[in-house]
Order: sequence, then structure tokens, then C-alpha cells
Amino acid sequence: MSAVRLRGSVAPAAPTAEAAPLLVLLPSLGTTTELWDGVVARFVQSPDRPRILRIDLPGHGASPAARAGFTVGDLARGVLDVVDEVGGGAFHVAGDSLGGAVALELAVAVPERVRSLTMFCSGAAIGSPEGWAQRAAQVRASGTASVVAGSAERWFAPGYLDAHPDGPGGQALRTLVDVDDESYALCCEALAAFDRRADLGAVSAPAVIVAGAHDAVTTPALMRELADGIHGARFVELPNAGHLIPLEDPEAAAELLRTAVAQPGTAEAGMRVRRAVLGDAHVDRATAAITPETADFQDFITRYAWGEVWSRPQLTRSQRSIATLASLVTGGHENEFRMHVRAALRNGLTPTQIAEVVHHTALYAGLPAANSAMAILREVFAETETTEESHG
Repeated sequence: MSAVRLRGSVAPAAPTAEAAPLLVLLPSLGTTTELWDGVVARFVQSPDRPRILRIDLPGHGASPAARAGFTVGDLARGVLDVVDEVGGGAFHVAGDSLGGAVALELAVAVPERVRSLTMFCSGAAIGSPEGWAQRAAQVRASGTASVVAGSAERWFAPGYLDAHPDGPGGQALRTLVDVDDESYALCCEALAAFDRRADLGAVSAPAVIVAGAHDAVTTPALMRELADGIHGARFVELPNAGHLIPLEDPEAAAELLRTAVAQPGTAEAGMRVRRAVLGDAHVDRATAAITPETADFQDFITRYAWGEVWSRPQLTRSQRSIATLASLVTGGHENEFRMHVRAALRNGLTPTQIAEVVHHTALYAGLPAANSAMAILREVFAETETTEESHG
């Protein structure tokens, strides 16, 4: 039994899901499981959604207050206690900030229990011991209300609160006032002592490290260093988020978690990635054209190409687009190249970057192949501009 007692709530899996995996979601310091409301809402209609277990930190939300010191390791053991209460076994885990540190601790300490690790705006060590000691002293002296203004600056991208005056950001700040002061201070002290930087090589679970472009606490540069320290970890930077990605960009957070939870090689995982990369319209046309003779081949593509290779975390989707475009130019596969130019735009590459890929590939694939590819680029970019103007 852990030195701290935690409580959580479970959202059941879809009735049609067989042996649904468990996804554990952990919030940041000063927030409750409400941080994940927007993410969980985006799972509700999914026919293959996992069981979702959200757990509060000590003195936050449903978890009882703490009066004795504890470590991040104690918090991880408290999470395991709650997981065991709902059935135990291996699980996927994701957390933001302190929640991400607890998730990392689980991946290092009990690797046999962690099926995937997703860290939002977190780290193997966060901030400085001196900074956390000052925060703890401030809250003990003046309560969590005294850190609301600072949290508003640290948590959100510039302009977020003004753009969403009645949104979840304001509710999160109001909830912060209700957090138990001593429990908050003890969480600060746990973070002050937490440092797993030397143990990142022990993480064996597939890992996704997600940074907010406007996060001044766990900056994108720090998050990239974290990803570099975990073998095979995928790094993602979200352009419009600060420190609370699950709240600010729940759609992107939910999609990242869907990919993490989906079992590699399954038709469901492959179809999700295939639609995300190629677009619903293209996939719907391909699906409608399936015949009994081509059904097995289409299933093979979905499971292997999209459910296995495109789902591997070692490269981002934009990086895979670069590799794919270069390969298709080299092979002279113009129809596939046209399709993947559109996919590359969807995956975040700019027209200039795509053109540069073709330019570079010309050195190795030959000028005729690259020249044909450039002609296709002009056509696709023109189509894209026309479509954007029609929706403007």
C-alpha cells in the first residue's frame, strides 16, 4: 500500500469492445481529473474506446488530503493501488506536468505494467528544488489562491483565456482555489526531489512526448531533450498550446492517445491512422471500391502499412511523409505521389518543404523523375489553393 491514498473514476469501455485496454489519465499540479473532460468526451462515441481511469492527486478533487510528505514514487504506487482496485494488469498511462512525472515513474519502476507512456508538458525533472520550495512556502502561508495569477500565466497560451472567457480554463483556475493547501505544498516538495534523468534508458514502453509551443515551464526544447533520452520516443509539438494541453487542445490530445492505445497491427488502429493521413474522402472512395477479390489486400494495407509501419513512434508523421515522398519519386509512382503530397500537407509539411524534398531527391532519383514530381506539385498546390479560397 502506498504512503498516499488516491481516488479515481472509471469511464467504461464501449459495449462492443472486446478485452478493452485500460488508459490511466493523471492531472497536473493544481488541477483535478476535470483537466481531461474534453479528451474523454472525444472518446465517448468511439466504438473501440478503452476503459478510462482518471485519478486525482492528494488533496485535489476526489483524493483525500495528505498530511505527511511523499515522493513521486509514492504517487506512482498510489496509482497502482487504484489500478489494482479496478482489475489490475497492464495499462496505458498519460499525464500532464506532475501527472506526466508520475507516469514516467511508473514506466521506469514497473515497466511490465506500462503498455504505453504519453507525457504532456512534463519532464524527468521539472523546475528547480529552490523554486518548488518557494512555491510550497507561499501556499502554506497564503493558500492556493495566492498562486492563481501565476498559474494563469504559466498554464495557458497567450490569449487563450480571453478567447474562451467561459471555457474550461477559467474553471480550472477556480478549482485551484479549492485544492488543499498542505497537499499542494507536499506535491511541490515531491517535485523538488524528483529526478529520473539518469533512468530514461529504462523506459521500454512506446513513448510519446508532447510539448506546447507556448509552454514556458517545460519548454519544447526541454521536452525534445526528454524524448531524445527515451529510446524510440516520438516527439510532438502542438503550436497553439501552453502547459495544459489536455485542456487547451483536447482534440489533438485525444488523437495522440487513440494512437497510443490502439494495438499495432489491428484494422482499427490502421484505419484510424489511414484516415488521419489520407483524409476521410480518399479512404471512403477506396473502401467503396473494395471487391471480394481485393478485400484481403485492402485489409493487409490497413493492418500492415497503416496499423504497423505508419503507427510506429520512432518517426513523426511529417517525417514519414518525407520518406514516402522521396521513395515515390524514386520509383516513379506518380499516382501514389500525388496522393501523398496531399497527405504531407495534412501531416504539417509546407509546400516549400515538400518542394525541397523533391529537389533533394533529384540528386539520387534523377532529374526526369523529379521534374515529373514537380509538375504534380504545381497541380496539387493549385488545387489546394482553390479549395481554401472556396471555403474562405
